[in-house]
Amino acid sequence: MKCPRCESTSYRKNGRRNDKQNYLCKNCGKQFLEPVFSRSLETDLVANSNGHTKASMAEATEVPLVKSLLEEKITEKSLSSFSLTLAEELLQTILSPDWLESPAFSQFIQKFQQKAEIKPQLETGISLLLLDAENLKLDINSELFLASVCKHPLQVKIAFANWRNPSIGKQDIELYNRGYELVHVPEGKNSADAKMIAIGACVLRPYPTVKEILVCSSDGILIHLCNELQNQGLIVYWVRRQGQTLHIENRNTAKLTHYFLAMATEVPSFEKVVEQIQDLIKNEQESINARLNSLVTIASLFKERCNINIKDNQKQPQNEEIISIPEESSRESLQEEEKKEDSADICNGKALDKLLLKIIQDIQTKSPKTKLSVPKLGSELQKITGESPNSIIKKLKLGINFTKYLESSPTFTLKASGKEYEVIPLL
Repeated sequence: MKCPRCESTSYRKNGRRNDKQNYLCKNCGKQFLEPVFSRSLETDLVANSNGHTKASMAEATEVPLVKSLLEEKITEKSLSSFSLTLAEELLQTILSPDWLESPAFSQFIQKFQQKAEIKPQLETGISLLLLDAENLKLDINSELFLASVCKHPLQVKIAFANWRNPSIGKQDIELYNRGYELVHVPEGKNSADAKMIAIGACVLRPYPTVKEILVCSSDGILIHLCNELQNQGLIVYWVRRQGQTLHIENRNTAKLTHYFLAMATEVPSFEKVVEQIQDLIKNEQESINARLNSLVTIASLFKERCNINIKDNQKQPQNEEIISIPEESSRESLQEEEKKEDSADICNGKALDKLLLKIIQDIQTKSPKTKLSVPKLGSELQKITGESPNSIIKKLKLGINFTKYLESSPTFTLKASGKEYEVIPLL
């Protein structure tokens, strides 16, 4: 036996405590009781200088101690007295000033504080879905979209309905396979809504980590449940159906999100639509600019090749075959050249009258019986000059229009012929 403080073997008896022998260490003055452990176990649980054992609580209660107790076949009375004695020894050791100031006690406090700080971090919130299956049907795509709206993972899904109702069909099997908890209600008006309100109002009892909740029903009575859940500090989404669109309303922020069931996609807001249209216009402009640049490049290449061909033709020998032009085409080309020359000389009224007389003579030469009206004469003049008669009259400042000019001209006269006027030269 050794002193639990200094491990000295120099000690003496010093009375009795609790019917057990008390000892006093001659080296350090520590008082201690006679240990209840056997010699073999005492070597494993020997005390250190600070007054606490080197072995942990788990090591102190290892199997060898139990085995030794079983081998000795101790009675229940002796076992209870042994437990009390061991508890007293442990309390005496733990509550001693030396152990409270020891490094082991500081390490124990640090580990306890670390576990206390980690525990709140491990507790993560979840989302919960309450579905009135008689009022609203959710397919897998709609459910996934609702899960994406929530910030916390959707882990609990509860569906309420009278599952014996034939109109439900096989919806219970589908929802069960998707992990829903099915709650059956008897037949009756608003029976599913009432059960949904009863369970939803106290949902924090079975699921204390719920942070967000989806109330899926178009019935207006469910607004009472939404208000109660908001008062309990939860983020509430009220999911309603209108036609082929799901309306998801965040009751805490009044934000609306829309989901189109037919296309299984989110309906964007007006601002997003405007942004998408702007992006489309921008992309189309960039595409047009790219095509224009390509056309410019092609045109420049074509121009370069044409210049190359012209240069090559200039280098060809002069003794090439001359292609003969038919007489009729040559005459027409000469007439066109003459007309262009005449149109270039129109600088006053006399030149204009001269050109008009020539046009009239040419037409009468081809067909003498043709009556030349003012519009027909104007069209022939425009073919030659490339300008409208009225623009020529205004450019030369000869009057208001072509008809007024012909009426005031001493070279022509106008004769009424139905709704039009016939132009007759006076010379």
